[in-house]
Amino acid sequence: MRGAQRRQPAGEADAVTEVFGSAAAGGSDMLLDAPLIQAVQESGASAGMVFLLPPGDSRLHLTVMTGISQRIVAPWERMRLAGSVPVSDAVRERRLVWVAGHEEMARRYPRAALALPYAFALATAPISADGTEWGGLALLWPGSHPPELSPREHDSLRACCHHLGLLLQHAADTGHPVLPGPEPRIIPALRTRAPGTAEALAAFDFAERLPQGCCALDLDGRITFLTATAAELVGATVGELRGALPWEALPWLRDPVFEDHYRAAVISRQPVSFTALRPPDRWLSFHLHPDDGGISVLITPAPTDQPADLPTDGPADRPTDADRPADGPGQSRPAGPAAPSRTDVLYHLLHLAAALTEAVGVQDVTERVANQIMPAFGIQALALTTAAEGRLRIVGHRGFTTGVLDHFEGLTLTADTPVVRVLSSGVPSFFDTFEDLRRAYPDAVLHDDMAAWAFLPLIASGAPVGSLVLAYDRPFPWSPQERAMLTSLAGLVAQALDRALLYDTKHRLARSLQAGLLPTALPRIPGLDVAARYLPAGRVTDIGGDFYDLIRLGDRTAAAAIGDVQGHNVNAAALMGQVRTAVHATAGASPGEVLARTNRLLTDLDAGLLTSCLYVHLDLAEHRARMASAGHPPPLLRHPDGYTEILTLPPGLLLGIDPDTDYPMTEITLRPGSVLALYTDGLVETPGGDIEEEIAVLAGHLARSGPPPMETLADDLLRRTGLPSPLHDDVALLLIGAQADDDGGND
Repeated sequence: MRGAQRRQPAGEADAVTEVFGSAAAGGSDMLLDAPLIQAVQESGASAGMVFLLPPGDSRLHLTVMTGISQRIVAPWERMRLAGSVPVSDAVRERRLVWVAGHEEMARRYPRAALALPYAFALATAPISADGTEWGGLALLWPGSHPPELSPREHDSLRACCHHLGLLLQHAADTGHPVLPGPEPRIIPALRTRAPGTAEALAAFDFAERLPQGCCALDLDGRITFLTATAAELVGATVGELRGALPWEALPWLRDPVFEDHYRAAVISRQPVSFTALRPPDRWLSFHLHPDDGGISVLITPAPTDQPADLPTDGPADRPTDADRPADGPGQSRPAGPAAPSRTDVLYHLLHLAAALTEAVGVQDVTERVANQIMPAFGIQALALTTAAEGRLRIVGHRGFTTGVLDHFEGLTLTADTPVVRVLSSGVPSFFDTFEDLRRAYPDAVLHDDMAAWAFLPLIASGAPVGSLVLAYDRPFPWSPQERAMLTSLAGLVAQALDRALLYDTKHRLARSLQAGLLPTALPRIPGLDVAARYLPAGRVTDIGGDFYDLIRLGDRTAAAAIGDVQGHNVNAAALMGQVRTAVHATAGASPGEVLARTNRLLTDLDAGLLTSCLYVHLDLAEHRARMASAGHPPPLLRHPDGYTEILTLPPGLLLGIDPDTDYPMTEITLRPGSVLALYTDGLVETPGGDIEEEIAVLAGHLARSGPPPMETLADDLLRRTGLPSPLHDDVALLLIGAQADDDGGND
């Protein structure tokens, strides 16, 4: 539910209002700072992150973080709610997720373990208020953390989520919703005290007098302080190194293994040591000591007899400048906070390779490719295309304007453009500048001020399935290594896109078939106001077996039915159609007889699928309803005064088990102004939840939902229920509102 009202205790509401008012002037996401910092401090965590779930979005956005580098968590800045990562599981399943260490992470979340192969513990929990999921909280602890959360840590986590939920709810209710920015905001580490000038100078003198080299890195890995001895040991000046990343400023530290040591220290919060060879023959030992604010590094000369398995960068095996990129993927890329290093690229690509194995639809593939390739290579725009019926189709994009997409959408496959030619030739094209592009294609037009392009063919099973277009807003000299890496990467994308196109085709066919099996419209029956909703499960490509129906029997009588056939496949849909037909054929008989006849039919068919069903006979003249259930969730009855009860019906066996089963009938009064709610279990079942408690919660939502008409009431009820996205199961809902007689009579 988004923006639902919640009655808060007076003290709690005042506190929320005070915090909101004090932070609103500085940007609404600052509301999240104090609870996050408090949770990190009270729990002893080393880092904390808040992810928001904007209204209508199916992705979690990293919004505020502290204690960790943005470079390291970049692969998780936007995550699908349906994804298999701890914070997505926590929000989707509304539970706390605890991962005690890297071994457990590798077992439960192999993709995350591959991209973060370090020792750390993690807890994630949903941020919610009054049934609305607003996002999730993640806290990290050092790798030395015990295997279980302590009660204090658990309480800090829960309290923070509760506080954040109230703040986000209040912000939305008062017209100031907190939305994620284009990039996560970083809260600097808090220091318990700030040294005075004299103390700072004394500390500087102390470090300078040491015979070893001393160096400090911030959480991003940049050098914030180093002594002259440290600069002399590594062969540079203090001015050259201050503010730089060591593996960018020192060519002999450019092997990704050295940046990996820094990442291990900053994430695990444990000391890390390694030895490196400063060419031609000087061995140095580096000892990294991390804390919440950064890393202290001690540099000392090392013995010359180093183990053979350490990276040596010696003359025989040291890559030359021509063999590898200098500052990340491109040698000429400007230095700056966003410039990715070789390790950034490697981890992004590892993350992408694992993520693509889980991608389903084309939009899913686009999101995963854009989320990893664009930050890994500093790319500004990306588009995925396919060919259909002799024309180019853009199936996914990010960074390009609509005008550019409109220009290329629908091009014939005979057009002389690079995006079309790469489809027909299967040969990638790289253009460092617009002048290069114009020389190859004289009619080329500059779009979106992009200055460099890569056009990569996507080939699966020997056949082209599409192309990948990448663009920079500045000239970009593609190195041979980058060209080879992107060309290989295109093969992974091609396989995922091929599967996704097949998935989407199958998905559309399944949904069209399912829609054809459900009523296209409910009949208009005097004395009844009705509304129905059907929501398909989001994780399946096949057809579900949920159904509903409303049948006009006479001028003052009608019948309603709702049911659920086990499974999500064509067999379930076919059986669902047969159940609907059987109910229609016998409608008008007593409810128990309708179910008994339908049961005998299903037993004879021996379909092997269990089916629940609830049938209701409505007598509008007498304001009564008679009903029988075959193992279906109980209906809800909201009385005219708003009181809502769960109707306990005698439980009959599911259809299709025993041909001789009897289905007892129950009769109720359905006064004008009453609402009868029929639903399938997808509306009330959650993993690990108690279905009876969930039904009681649904009854409470119905009691508090708005007044008729039923169409509005149905939407309000679904909003209040706060269904997860994607759904775990199909959801069918049928609301039946009893209206007053035309002459105004009432019983």
